[in-house]
Amino acid sequence: MTISVNAKDLVSVSVGGAIVHPGFPGLPAEPYRLSADGRPFLLPTWGGIVYNVSVGDSAFGWAADCIHPGISIKAADDMKNRGLTVFACVGNTAVVMTGRAQGAKGVVTGKSGRFSEQLILHFPKSVRKEMSVGDQIVVRSVGIGMLVDGHPGVTCKSLSPTLFDVLAKRTNNGKMEIGVVATIPSHLVGAGAGLSSDAGSLHIQSTDRAALAKAGLDTLRLGDIVAFEDTDSRYNHGYLRGAVSIGIVGQTDGPRAGFGPGVTVLMTAPQGELGCFPAPDANLKTLLNLED
Repeated sequence: MTISVNAKDLVSVSVGGAIVHPGFPGLPAEPYRLSADGRPFLLPTWGGIVYNVSVGDSAFGWAADCIHPGISIKAADDMKNRGLTVFACVGNTAVVMTGRAQGAKGVVTGKSGRFSEQLILHFPKSVRKEMSVGDQIVVRSVGIGMLVDGHPGVTCKSLSPTLFDVLAKRTNNGKMEIGVVATIPSHLVGAGAGLSSDAGSLHIQSTDRAALAKAGLDTLRLGDIVAFEDTDSRYNHGYLRGAVSIGIVGQTDGPRAGFGPGVTVLMTAPQGELGCFPAPDANLKTLLNLED
């Protein structure tokens, strides 16, 4: 049975930003952060043009702190940036408007969390080499307001019709089920809990590596489709027994407590209307045929 959405009713509107420079806060004066066991570290972090980390690569093992694969963009002021990070949906097309890579097309692959508030885009590595910090990029946003026919209890979040169409999905006793690589138990939900679910990310706890391996999460790749157990993300991310949220791994692991791989939530439902089934190949690189 085909599961459809109200695609014909959705408005497509431009949002945009510039490739953002990686940065550090002015205070404290030193640039070091603290790992989960109290060790200071200095590693590349979010922002900029990342030349060698892409969707499809491992979410673990990089000498980095929650790095964004590909390109990170941000709008000039907070209000415009809020429009960018709320309206843009995973799977939307991004177009470079200035610089040597002008005209190149990419894809929205995720949203960054609190303190950075950036949109994450995939472009082929050959294109990234031609890009520069400050290049302007327009996103053809569409997806906000999307409803799933026959499943009124399911709320779509940051999900484009393009990506919805290619997700592995089925109906089982009236419940919509999505194919996922792994399921995240509620006790491994980390940073992002309690915050808005429209423009940020929800991180996986990864300090306890044994628990991570036991849950089958230690081999996650950037772009993997995953499910959160007992997590209601309709408005804010929070614990609710029986709720399920579906998302995409958009950022790498990091040394800080609570900041394992960051996930952009795509769908959520509070009372058993949404489920999942194993789909080991459910990765954005394959689903959208992303070029390396």
